Amino acid sequence: MAGAGALTLMLVGCDSVMESIGEAPPSGRAEPCPEGGVRLAEGEVNAAMGLRSSDFQLVNCGSAAYVLEGYPEVRLLDGEDRPLRVDIGHGTNGVTTSTAGSAAPPKRVTLQPGQAATTGLLWRNLVTDSTVPATEGRVLELVPKPGAPRLTLRLNAPVDLGNTAKVGLSPWSALAH
Repeated sequence: MAGAGALTLMLVGCDSVMESIGEAPPSGRAEPCPEGGVRLAEGEVNAAMGLRSSDFQLVNCGSAAYVLEGYPEVRLLDGEDRPLRVDIGHGTNGVTTSTAGSAAPPKRVTLQPGQAATTGLLWRNLVTDSTVPATEGRVLELVPKPGAPRLTLRLNAPVDLGNTAKVGLSPWSALAH
C-alpha cells in the first residue's frame, strides 16, 4: 500500500534498510534496539479522493531471525493516547470494493538481522453523519506477532477517519531491497 507522498522514516540503527528504501541513514548515536528485537517505522502515506493508505515497516534490529506470519494486532489512539473505537479488519474490510493489492493471502516472513517487513492500513476520510464527530488516529500501537511486545509509534500523518471508524489491514510482507 505504498503511495506518492513519502514521509521521513524514523529508523535509527538500521542503515542498510534505510539505504535500500532511498533514505539516508541518520547521523549521530544509534538508539538501542527495543525489547523484542524489532523497531517500527512509519512509511509512505497515499491520500487520493478520500481513500487513504499508509504503510509501516518492522525492522529486525536484533541479532537473530524474526519470524512473522499473518497480520499484526493494531490499535489506534487519539492525540491524548486514548483508544479509538475503530473496526480494524483484514484486507479491505469494506473500506473499498477494489481488492487490488490486498487479495494476497498472508505468508510466513522471516527477517534476518537488518531486514524489514511491511504492513499497511487502508481507510476513507469520510463524514457520513454530521452528528458524529470525526476522529483521527495519532498513535499506532502494534503487536507484530502473538506474544511479542507492543510497539508504539506517534504518527507524523494522522489516520483521519472522518466518522467511518473502519480500517483495512494488510498482512505482513517482506520489504523488497
